[in-house]
Amino acid sequence: MFKRAAVLAVSCGALMVGCGTEGGEAQAPSENDEIVANLVEAGFPSNDIMVVDGAVYVGRDAHVTLEASREMLQPVPFSPEQYRTTNLVAASKTKICINPTASFNSYSRLSQGLDLAIANYNGQSLTFKMARGPTTGCSANITATTMSGAGGSAGFPSGGNPYGTINIGTGLQSYSVDVNEHVITHELGHAIGFRHSDYYNRSISCGSGGNEGAAGVGAIHIANTPTTATVGGSIMNSCFRSTETGEWTSSDLTALNALY
Repeated sequence: MFKRAAVLAVSCGALMVGCGTEGGEAQAPSENDEIVANLVEAGFPSNDIMVVDGAVYVGRDAHVTLEASREMLQPVPFSPEQYRTTNLVAASKTKICINPTASFNSYSRLSQGLDLAIANYNGQSLTFKMARGPTTGCSANITATTMSGAGGSAGFPSGGNPYGTINIGTGLQSYSVDVNEHVITHELGHAIGFRHSDYYNRSISCGSGGNEGAAGVGAIHIANTPTTATVGGSIMNSCFRSTETGEWTSSDLTALNALY
């Protein structure tokens, strides 16, 4: 099994999900302090919060913005029942455009994986469609860019919009197109609000690691999906294998259709 990305730095902190540690817009120190404080208040363990290149991450790979950290403190109903964040994409966002950078497009398998990942979402009858940019008529945009390593990172929705960037490791060029499809589908899943299916015990898919933190408001179980994770049981597992097919599992589809 392979981890999605290496941890580059660790600091104190708290909430959001994805799968890497590089990338993300730099935050002013005062903003980072508030983000970390908000995450801790939301219930995420401080040893799971990282500050990397001036940005705050939780769960080893999920970038948390100031606005998103504030939204996480807002009270929401908790269902004890695959898992989602409190923040989701608004129904008004009917066309989500994924815009790869020139660097991203220069890696053939990343580029092919993006097309297949978009097809994974468009193969379902959801409230939104995804389109590869540049194109017109976009009600929301996500930039697909590169990072080092063989993993990825993203963040959660905020203000009704999907997270604006997915970072995909150039090391994935050495893996199959199916693995690239899997990782990109996974990171897009975070961008629209999915937590790791094994957030409570990363060792299930990674072989090591602990609880990313639930906090009630940050890891809401999606009805009619398993409450326990298994190796290969979900595209949203924390870590991937070299044998991934890039396709949804039955529980992934249940979760996706329940939310959108």
